[in-house]
Amino acid sequence: MKKTITIMFLIACATMSLAQNDPVDVKARVAEYAPYDLKTDVSKLTKNDKELIPIFIQIADVMDQLFWKQTYGNPADFKKIKNDYVKDYIKINYGPWDRLDDNRSFVDGIGEKPAACQYYPQDITAEEYAAYNDPNKGSLYTVLRRDGNGKLKTVWYRDEYKTEIDKVCELLDKAIAIAEDPGMKNYLIERKKAFQTDDYFASDMTWMDMKNSHLDFVVGPIENYDDKLNEAKASYEAFVLVKDEERSKELAKFVAMLPDIQKILPCEPKYKTFVPGTSSDLNVYDAIYYAGDCNAGSKTIAINLPNDDRVQAQKGTRRLQLRNSMQAKFDKIMLPIGNLVINPTQRKHLKFDAFFWNVTFHEVAHGLGVKETINGKGSVDDAMKTEKTSWEEAKADILGLFIVCHLIDKGEITGITKEDAITTFIAGIFRSVRFGAASSHGKANMMCFNYLQKMGAFSRDEKGIYTVNFDLAPIAINSWASTILSVQGEGNYDFAVQFRSENGFIKTELQQDLDRINTTGIPRDIRFNQGLKTLGL
Repeated sequence: MKKTITIMFLIACATMSLAQNDPVDVKARVAEYAPYDLKTDVSKLTKNDKELIPIFIQIADVMDQLFWKQTYGNPADFKKIKNDYVKDYIKINYGPWDRLDDNRSFVDGIGEKPAACQYYPQDITAEEYAAYNDPNKGSLYTVLRRDGNGKLKTVWYRDEYKTEIDKVCELLDKAIAIAEDPGMKNYLIERKKAFQTDDYFASDMTWMDMKNSHLDFVVGPIENYDDKLNEAKASYEAFVLVKDEERSKELAKFVAMLPDIQKILPCEPKYKTFVPGTSSDLNVYDAIYYAGDCNAGSKTIAINLPNDDRVQAQKGTRRLQLRNSMQAKFDKIMLPIGNLVINPTQRKHLKFDAFFWNVTFHEVAHGLGVKETINGKGSVDDAMKTEKTSWEEAKADILGLFIVCHLIDKGEITGITKEDAITTFIAGIFRSVRFGAASSHGKANMMCFNYLQKMGAFSRDEKGIYTVNFDLAPIAINSWASTILSVQGEGNYDFAVQFRSENGFIKTELQQDLDRINTTGIPRDIRFNQGLKTLGL
């Protein structure tokens, strides 16, 4: 309660100070999110599909409300702010902290973003959390609160957010009654049960079996990036997607290759004993609605789910490539950045298809490597503790590039070269860390960038122009992949912390180049015009 009063006081102070200050900086930042109409060809959808979409969007809007509660609290607080640009930027970031600027506050009078967000009491300490003896305290689907005596207690999401969950279940009942595709209907039935029980295993399994639906609906508490205290609590989000049937058929062949790809990973055999499931999907979609966590700051352009290792062991994962969102980021951000920093003689290698394949196999790579340590330390996630997410993202980054290069060599991916894949990958890091490396993805990007640079995969001249060494780059890629897989396999937490602390940040020369990029007016990211009107429904 004390923290709530403090936040409200700061908002009041911020309101007064913003009324007096020049809002040009925030206005410029809002303008740096390039608008993009999120739509697809709805004429190919059935009448049934078109009836489901409005219901899915209503549920997505509830996910949006829930994420606001989780990451900040009550967005109604910001109604007191008079400046429209500040309010707009708060909406983009789901709070007064810039997600693409190391979560720095852009509202006067408000300090750093709490690591606990609203998943824990604001005054909790690491020591108090460690001493709290409750087997469910680290669940993805619980929050920690204080009882009447000020002691910690564990509350399940279904109880903490009961009003919103009840509304979701009412809407899911409507969707279940309408859904014709058996896979979709079964998934919606099980997802409703999951919202009511905070047990998502059965619904994840039925989602894996949903093979023929033209629509997809990714919804629920899913990723745990927002919890910077323990990386333990799942954030609510939703995607409404339309399948690109033709392009999805082109990708289907790669699923059967996963066990063989696992065998050729550049590491010792003991680090690749996990056998990936072949019930995985590798499909292409157009996104038509984002809500909650996935819509905050930088926009997600690919999905690899479920995260549950039990589901992955039995059925693999589904990789959903959001092609329209990808194309928007490449055209508006990535290509202009590449044309600034890459050697002019190598800019011909900056290609959307290379970007598409790198992103696609980043998601595939999450399902490869090891899931259990080889020395009895338990799961990789448990052994890697607070380093688990950044190292997992680093693994997916470099193994994705390794796989693309391998498949180009084998003639399975055509139309691009290894030079295209590597050059586009390196240029992509500039896009990803352009406004800081505070996130798990950002730390992963910087560990990769700094490792490859030390290995001679690319060089930088005095003008900040980068040249890829196509002879040394494959060697560096293999070496970095091997390092990550061994660290995860051994559960070498101490090494992971040290390496990340020495390499997981933006160094001076790169920061100079990023500053140069940021004076050119290239958009920071994209923001969506979305909804039924945009779709023409």
